Amino acid sequence: MATAKKAAPKAAKKSARKPNAAFMAPLTPGDKLAAVIGDKPAPRTEIVKKIWDYIKKNNLQDKKNKRMINADAKLKPLFGKDQVSMFDLAKIVNDNIRK
Repeated sequence: MATAKKAAPKAAKKSARKPNAAFMAPLTPGDKLAAVIGDKPAPRTEIVKKIWDYIKKNNLQDKKNKRMINADAKLKPLFGKDQVSMFDLAKIVNDNIRK
């Protein structure tokens, strides 16, 4: 006769995950970046969010390939070219913050 296995007791839940302090440290945007998002220091995550808000507000995503972002007059000095991939945004932000 087979005995039923008992479920292992559940481990106590850990406290809510804390955000990494490095992501939350305020960074000062450089001049080109400040022209797009403002010059107030903000965490890296907030800077990227503000750039995306600007891109969506001004309808700058490429119609055929949504991964590409078309530069307007404000973004062209920041990007350095007419179009960049959304995957390049992190590098662009990193290159345009004051350390």
